[in-house]
Amino acid sequence: MTVASPGQSQADLDAMVIERVRRSGSSFYWGMRLMAPERRQAMYAVYAFCREVDDIADEPGLAVDKQRGLAEWRDDIAAIYEGREPCLPLARALVGPVHDYGLQQGDLLAVIDGCEMDAGDGLVRPPKAILDLYCDRVACAVGRLSVRIFGDFTPRCLDVANHQGRALQLTNILRDVAVDAQMGRLYLPDELLTAHGIASRNPAEVLVHPALPAACRELAAEARHHYAEARAAMADCSPRAMRPAAIMLAMYHAIFIKGEKDGWRPRMEPIRIPRAVKIWCALRHGLL
Repeated sequence: MTVASPGQSQADLDAMVIERVRRSGSSFYWGMRLMAPERRQAMYAVYAFCREVDDIADEPGLAVDKQRGLAEWRDDIAAIYEGREPCLPLARALVGPVHDYGLQQGDLLAVIDGCEMDAGDGLVRPPKAILDLYCDRVACAVGRLSVRIFGDFTPRCLDVANHQGRALQLTNILRDVAVDAQMGRLYLPDELLTAHGIASRNPAEVLVHPALPAACRELAAEARHHYAEARAAMADCSPRAMRPAAIMLAMYHAIFIKGEKDGWRPRMEPIRIPRAVKIWCALRHGLL
Protein backbone atom coordinates (compact mmCIF):
# COMPACT_ATOMS: atom_id res chain seq x y z
CA MET A 1 0.00 0.00 0.00
CA THR A 2 1.11 3.51 -0.79
CA VAL A 3 1.73 5.91 2.07
CA ALA A 4 0.24 9.34 1.57
CA SER A 5 2.63 12.10 0.63
CA PRO A 6 2.58 15.08 3.02
CA GLY A 7 2.16 17.32 -0.02
CA GLN A 8 -0.99 15.62 -1.33
CA SER A 9 -3.86 18.07 -1.81
CA GLN A 10 -7.53 17.29 -1.31
CA ALA A 11 -7.91 17.40 -5.09
CA ASP A 12 -5.19 14.74 -5.40
CA LEU A 13 -6.99 12.53 -2.88
CA ASP A 14 -10.35 13.05 -4.62
CA ALA A 15 -8.85 12.10 -8.00
CA MET A 16 -7.25 8.98 -6.47
CA VAL A 17 -10.58 7.90 -5.00
CA ILE A 18 -12.48 8.44 -8.26
CA GLU A 19 -9.91 6.43 -10.18
CA ARG A 20 -10.12 3.59 -7.64
CA VAL A 21 -13.90 3.44 -8.04
CA ARG A 22 -13.82 3.56 -11.84
CA ARG A 23 -11.15 0.86 -11.95
CA SER A 24 -13.34 -1.50 -9.95
CA GLY A 25 -16.02 -1.65 -12.66
CA SER A 26 -18.68 -2.14 -9.97
CA SER A 27 -22.41 -1.81 -10.51
CA PHE A 28 -22.44 0.44 -7.44
CA TYR A 29 -21.02 3.15 -9.67
CA TRP A 30 -24.42 3.55 -11.33
CA GLY A 31 -26.14 4.42 -8.07
CA MET A 32 -23.42 6.76 -6.87
CA ARG A 33 -23.46 8.81 -10.07
CA LEU A 34 -26.95 10.14 -9.24
CA MET A 35 -25.87 11.74 -5.96
CA ALA A 36 -25.05 15.39 -5.34
CA PRO A 37 -21.31 15.98 -5.95
CA GLU A 38 -20.26 16.28 -2.29
CA ARG A 39 -22.24 13.19 -1.26
CA ARG A 40 -21.03 11.29 -4.32
CA GLN A 41 -17.40 12.01 -3.46
CA ALA A 42 -18.00 10.81 0.11
CA MET A 43 -19.53 7.59 -1.22
CA TYR A 44 -16.59 7.13 -3.55
CA ALA A 45 -14.25 7.42 -0.55
CA VAL A 46 -16.20 4.77 1.38
CA TYR A 47 -16.35 2.45 -1.62
CA ALA A 48 -12.62 2.89 -2.34
CA PHE A 49 -11.89 1.97 1.29
CA CYS A 50 -14.05 -1.15 0.99
CA ARG A 51 -12.34 -2.24 -2.22
CA GLU A 52 -8.90 -1.65 -0.73
CA VAL A 53 -9.42 -3.79 2.37
CA ASP A 54 -11.24 -6.45 0.34
CA ASP A 55 -8.28 -6.66 -2.03
CA ILE A 56 -5.92 -7.12 0.91
CA ALA A 57 -7.91 -10.20 1.94
CA ASP A 58 -8.46 -11.65 -1.54
CA GLU A 59 -5.27 -11.05 -3.46
CA PRO A 60 -2.47 -13.65 -3.30
CA GLY A 61 -0.03 -13.20 -0.45
CA LEU A 62 1.13 -14.42 2.92
CA ALA A 63 -1.39 -14.41 5.75
CA VAL A 64 1.00 -12.40 7.93
CA ASP A 65 1.19 -9.68 5.27
CA LYS A 66 -2.58 -9.55 4.98
CA GLN A 67 -2.93 -9.23 8.74
CA ARG A 68 -0.38 -6.43 8.72
CA GLY A 69 -2.22 -4.60 5.96
CA LEU A 70 -5.57 -4.83 7.74
CA ALA A 71 -3.92 -3.74 11.02
CA GLU A 72 -2.60 -0.62 9.26
CA TRP A 73 -6.14 0.21 8.27
CA ARG A 74 -7.40 -0.29 11.81
CA ASP A 75 -4.71 2.08 13.05
CA ASP A 76 -5.67 4.70 10.48
CA ILE A 77 -9.39 4.43 11.29
CA ALA A 78 -8.52 4.97 14.95
CA ALA A 79 -6.39 7.98 13.95
CA ILE A 80 -9.34 9.60 12.15
CA TYR A 81 -11.54 9.42 15.25
CA GLU A 82 -8.73 10.53 17.56
CA GLY A 83 -7.97 13.59 15.45
CA ARG A 84 -4.62 12.30 14.21
CA GLU A 85 -3.37 12.28 10.62
CA PRO A 86 -3.86 8.85 9.00
CA CYS A 87 -0.98 7.46 6.97
CA LEU A 88 -2.73 5.70 4.08
CA PRO A 89 -3.96 7.97 1.26
CA LEU A 90 -7.40 6.39 1.02
CA ALA A 91 -7.76 6.72 4.80
CA ARG A 92 -7.03 10.43 4.49
CA ALA A 93 -9.84 10.61 1.93
CA LEU A 94 -12.25 9.29 4.60
CA VAL A 95 -11.59 12.12 7.07
CA GLY A 96 -14.06 14.52 5.48
CA PRO A 97 -16.91 12.02 5.08
CA VAL A 98 -16.50 10.80 8.66
CA HIS A 99 -16.85 14.32 10.02
CA ASP A 100 -19.45 15.57 7.54
CA TYR A 101 -21.88 12.64 7.75
CA GLY A 102 -21.29 11.14 11.17
CA LEU A 103 -19.97 7.82 9.90
CA GLN A 104 -19.64 5.35 12.75
CA GLN A 105 -16.22 3.97 13.64
CA GLY A 106 -17.75 0.60 14.45
CA ASP A 107 -19.10 0.24 10.92
CA LEU A 108 -15.73 1.01 9.33
CA LEU A 109 -14.02 -1.48 11.62
CA ALA A 110 -16.73 -4.06 10.89
CA VAL A 111 -15.85 -3.93 7.19
CA ILE A 112 -12.21 -4.64 8.06
CA ASP A 113 -13.25 -7.47 10.39
CA GLY A 114 -15.38 -8.97 7.62
CA CYS A 115 -12.48 -8.89 5.19
CA GLU A 116 -10.29 -10.54 7.82
CA MET A 117 -12.76 -13.44 7.83
CA ASP A 118 -11.87 -13.92 4.15
CA ALA A 119 -8.12 -13.65 4.66
CA GLY A 120 -6.27 -16.96 4.50
CA ASP A 121 -8.49 -19.96 3.81
CA GLY A 122 -11.75 -18.06 4.23
CA LEU A 123 -15.04 -19.55 5.38
CA VAL A 124 -16.01 -23.17 4.77
CA ARG A 125 -19.47 -24.33 5.87
CA PRO A 126 -19.79 -21.65 8.55
CA PRO A 127 -22.53 -22.02 11.16
CA LYS A 128 -25.54 -19.91 10.22
CA ALA A 129 -24.76 -17.38 12.96
CA ILE A 130 -21.23 -16.88 11.62
CA LEU A 131 -22.53 -16.47 8.07
CA ASP A 132 -24.96 -13.82 9.28
CA LEU A 133 -22.13 -12.03 11.11
CA TYR A 134 -20.06 -12.16 7.93
CA CYS A 135 -22.93 -10.67 5.90
CA ASP A 136 -23.38 -7.94 8.50
CA ARG A 137 -19.71 -6.99 8.36
CA VAL A 138 -19.00 -7.09 4.63
CA ALA A 139 -22.37 -5.83 3.37
CA CYS A 140 -24.69 -4.38 6.00
CA ALA A 141 -21.96 -2.25 7.57
CA VAL A 142 -21.30 -0.74 4.14
CA GLY A 143 -25.01 -0.01 3.89
CA ARG A 144 -25.05 1.64 7.31
CA LEU A 145 -22.20 3.90 6.22
CA SER A 146 -23.96 4.65 2.94
CA VAL A 147 -27.39 5.63 4.28
CA ARG A 148 -25.79 8.29 6.46
CA ILE A 149 -24.28 9.84 3.34
CA PHE A 150 -27.46 9.56 1.26
CA GLY A 151 -29.20 12.21 3.39
CA ASP A 152 -32.52 12.45 5.30
CA PHE A 153 -31.20 9.85 7.73
CA THR A 154 -33.75 8.13 10.00
CA PRO A 155 -33.56 4.92 12.05
CA ARG A 156 -35.63 3.21 9.34
CA CYS A 157 -32.68 3.77 6.98
CA LEU A 158 -30.71 1.30 9.10
CA ASP A 159 -33.39 -1.32 8.42
CA VAL A 160 -32.85 -0.72 4.71
CA ALA A 161 -29.10 -1.15 5.17
CA ASN A 162 -29.37 -4.32 7.23
CA HIS A 163 -31.91 -6.13 5.06
CA GLN A 164 -30.53 -4.94 1.73
CA GLY A 165 -27.00 -5.86 2.78
CA ARG A 166 -28.07 -9.40 3.57
CA ALA A 167 -30.12 -9.70 0.37
CA LEU A 168 -27.22 -8.58 -1.80
CA GLN A 169 -24.57 -10.65 -0.02
CA LEU A 170 -26.67 -13.83 -0.10
CA THR A 171 -27.22 -13.21 -3.82
CA ASN A 172 -23.45 -12.94 -4.27
CA ILE A 173 -22.93 -16.18 -2.35
CA LEU A 174 -25.53 -18.06 -4.39
CA ARG A 175 -24.23 -16.69 -7.69
CA ASP A 176 -20.58 -17.46 -6.90
CA VAL A 177 -20.79 -20.94 -5.33
CA ALA A 178 -18.69 -22.51 -8.10
CA VAL A 179 -16.18 -19.66 -8.26
CA ASP A 180 -15.74 -19.65 -4.49
CA ALA A 181 -15.30 -23.43 -4.45
CA GLN A 182 -12.31 -23.08 -6.76
CA MET A 183 -10.78 -20.77 -4.13
CA GLY A 184 -11.45 -23.35 -1.41
CA ARG A 185 -14.33 -21.38 0.07
CA LEU A 186 -17.88 -22.48 0.82
CA TYR A 187 -20.16 -19.85 2.32
CA LEU A 188 -23.32 -21.97 2.46
CA PRO A 189 -24.24 -22.55 6.13
CA ASP A 190 -23.44 -25.86 7.76
CA GLU A 191 -26.96 -26.40 9.09
CA LEU A 192 -28.45 -25.99 5.61
CA LEU A 193 -26.02 -28.40 3.95
CA THR A 194 -26.51 -30.96 6.71
CA ALA A 195 -30.29 -30.75 6.31
CA HIS A 196 -29.88 -31.61 2.63
CA GLY A 197 -27.61 -34.58 3.35
CA ILE A 198 -24.38 -32.90 2.25
CA ALA A 199 -21.68 -33.99 4.71
CA SER A 200 -18.40 -33.11 2.97
CA ARG A 201 -16.31 -30.11 3.95
CA ASN A 202 -14.47 -30.22 0.64
CA PRO A 203 -15.92 -27.40 -1.52
CA ALA A 204 -15.13 -29.32 -4.73
CA GLU A 205 -17.09 -32.34 -3.51
CA VAL A 206 -20.01 -30.21 -2.34
CA LEU A 207 -20.09 -28.53 -5.74
CA VAL A 208 -21.01 -31.79 -7.51
CA HIS A 209 -23.44 -33.08 -4.88
CA PRO A 210 -26.89 -33.61 -6.45
CA ALA A 211 -28.64 -31.93 -3.50
CA LEU A 212 -26.68 -28.68 -3.79
CA PRO A 213 -29.18 -26.81 -6.01
CA ALA A 214 -31.97 -27.61 -3.55
CA ALA A 215 -29.86 -26.27 -0.68
CA CYS A 216 -29.17 -23.12 -2.68
CA ARG A 217 -32.87 -22.65 -3.40
CA GLU A 218 -33.59 -22.81 0.32
CA LEU A 219 -30.99 -20.12 1.03
CA ALA A 220 -32.52 -18.10 -1.81
CA ALA A 221 -35.80 -18.06 0.10
CA GLU A 222 -34.00 -16.25 2.93
CA ALA A 223 -32.56 -13.75 0.46
CA ARG A 224 -36.06 -13.19 -0.96
CA HIS A 225 -37.29 -12.33 2.55
CA HIS A 226 -34.57 -9.71 2.94
CA TYR A 227 -35.38 -8.18 -0.46
CA ALA A 228 -39.00 -7.78 0.66
CA GLU A 229 -38.03 -6.32 4.05
CA ALA A 230 -35.60 -3.89 2.41
CA ARG A 231 -38.32 -2.63 0.08
CA ALA A 232 -40.76 -2.23 2.96
CA ALA A 233 -38.24 -0.22 4.97
CA MET A 234 -37.30 1.84 1.92
CA ALA A 235 -40.96 2.86 1.48
CA ASP A 236 -40.76 4.61 4.86
CA CYS A 237 -37.68 6.62 3.86
CA SER A 238 -37.11 9.61 1.60
CA PRO A 239 -37.39 8.38 -2.02
CA ARG A 240 -34.84 10.93 -3.17
CA ALA A 241 -32.30 9.94 -0.52
CA MET A 242 -32.84 6.23 -1.20
CA ARG A 243 -32.31 6.45 -4.97
CA PRO A 244 -28.82 4.91 -4.92
CA ALA A 245 -30.01 2.08 -2.67
CA ALA A 246 -33.09 1.49 -4.84
CA ILE A 247 -30.93 1.23 -7.98
CA MET A 248 -28.62 -1.33 -6.40
CA LEU A 249 -31.55 -3.31 -5.03
CA ALA A 250 -33.14 -3.42 -8.50
CA MET A 251 -29.89 -4.47 -10.20
CA TYR A 252 -29.17 -7.23 -7.72
CA HIS A 253 -32.76 -8.42 -7.79
CA ALA A 254 -32.43 -8.81 -11.56
CA ILE A 255 -29.43 -11.08 -10.94
CA PHE A 256 -31.42 -12.92 -8.28
CA ILE A 257 -34.35 -13.51 -10.66
CA LYS A 258 -32.00 -14.96 -13.31
CA GLY A 259 -30.56 -17.30 -10.68
CA GLU A 260 -34.06 -18.35 -9.64
CA LYS A 261 -34.99 -19.18 -13.23
CA ASP A 262 -31.79 -21.22 -13.54
CA GLY A 263 -32.63 -23.17 -10.38
CA TRP A 264 -29.43 -21.92 -8.69
CA ARG A 265 -27.33 -24.53 -10.44
CA PRO A 266 -23.61 -23.88 -9.72
CA ARG A 267 -21.94 -22.25 -12.71
CA MET A 268 -18.46 -20.96 -13.36
CA GLU A 269 -19.77 -18.15 -15.55
CA PRO A 270 -21.28 -15.63 -13.10
CA ILE A 271 -24.81 -14.41 -13.72
CA ARG A 272 -24.67 -10.94 -15.21
CA ILE A 273 -27.29 -8.44 -16.28
CA PRO A 274 -27.00 -6.54 -19.56
CA ARG A 275 -25.81 -2.95 -19.58
CA ALA A 276 -29.24 -1.94 -20.88
CA VAL A 277 -30.84 -3.28 -17.70
CA LYS A 278 -28.40 -1.28 -15.59
CA ILE A 279 -29.23 1.86 -17.54
CA TRP A 280 -32.95 1.17 -17.18
CA CYS A 281 -32.62 0.75 -13.40
CA ALA A 282 -30.66 4.00 -13.15
CA LEU A 283 -33.17 5.90 -15.29
CA ARG A 284 -36.21 4.42 -13.57
CA HIS A 285 -35.11 5.33 -10.07
CA GLY A 286 -33.22 8.46 -11.07
CA LEU A 287 -36.36 10.02 -12.48
CA LEU A 288 -38.67 9.24 -9.57
